[in-house]
Amino acid sequence: MSAEPGTGQPPVQSSLPAATRIVIPSDPVAVQQGLKALFDTLLLRQLDEADRGRAELVLAEALNNIVEHAYAEAGGEIELTLCLNGQGLNCRIVDHGAPMPGEALPQGILDAPEDLPEGGFGWYLIRTLAEDLRYARVADQNQLTFRLTTEQSAA
Repeated sequence: MSAEPGTGQPPVQSSLPAATRIVIPSDPVAVQQGLKALFDTLLLRQLDEADRGRAELVLAEALNNIVEHAYAEAGGEIELTLCLNGQGLNCRIVDHGAPMPGEALPQGILDAPEDLPEGGFGWYLIRTLAEDLRYARVADQNQLTFRLTTEQSAA
């Protein structure tokens, strides 16, 4: 084994995963079970409680929107890839459902509280909590990417 350049010490080996990928059916129960399994992974157990809560909220909102709107009554799969690095938690969600209206992300602007439908906070929450939010329709795929700043990336 070679030494870390300039230190005389062996290279640092990390046994912690840097990325994880899951594919789940577009069903509300499957999304809930998939999120539970995802947050039990070694990758996401590295996050502190606040970062885990924020990640779970944003991912649940995005995945539930796919189930409710992209697939609506049809079934399909949702592919979720997460990568934790010095920039934060990078997220990529791919589905083969209907495209976003106008093939663009919703504005996520909050109306007056009395005008909000039940569950009308989703895109507002996602836009508030996520960074580098991007959507693209590529062939028959919706691709949503974003980054969540984490305590370790802010340090």
